Amino acid sequence: MTQNKTKKLVECGLLFAMSVILSFIHLPSLPYGGSVTLCSMLPIVLISYRYGVPWGLFSGFVFSILQMAMGVSALRAYTPLMMIGVILFDYLLAFTVLGLGGIFRNRFKNPTAALALGSALALFLRFIMHFISGFIFFGEYAEWFFTQDGISGFGAKVLDTFSGPALYALYSSIYNATYMIPEIIITVIVAVILSRVPEIQKKF
Repeated sequence: MTQNKTKKLVECGLLFAMSVILSFIHLPSLPYGGSVTLCSMLPIVLISYRYGVPWGLFSGFVFSILQMAMGVSALRAYTPLMMIGVILFDYLLAFTVLGLGGIFRNRFKNPTAALALGSALALFLRFIMHFISGFIFFGEYAEWFFTQDGISGFGAKVLDTFSGPALYALYSSIYNATYMIPEIIITVIVAVILSRVPEIQKKF
């Protein structure tokens, strides 16, 4: 094994470990589920940006397996079909797409812009995966969600206006946006800051 490949494996391993550790650091939990972490997805994006999308996708896939293993107790409550869907969209696809974070590296001369846009895209794609899962498998919770304290006034108007698939889509959008939008904003800000650190710039 060459020295460069050894260095690459070590750096990827360290970044991957950072993702795992940061995934345990949550900002205050949201009242209806979901949580915002301390940039736990950024190290996967950095692997993709530094070493290419294939490395990023592989790291994201392995990360998805670990996340699924940590959430296995919740999966037991689902029907077999629902379990398959949740595993696919909320775990395997949702975290593997983080590996696309380096896709803009050779498309922009400005590394800060490339990393920021890549981070935003990768996390937005994760949001899309959760949205699809919520729309297909959790739409039945929409009416309950819109009758909860704190949003019942807005929820009543929603329930009077929407029903069926439109209601499910709106519910999934709002529910998943409550934690993914803050996660995207925090991650992009930290990515921009890191890209301006001289020692890190040299690696880009």
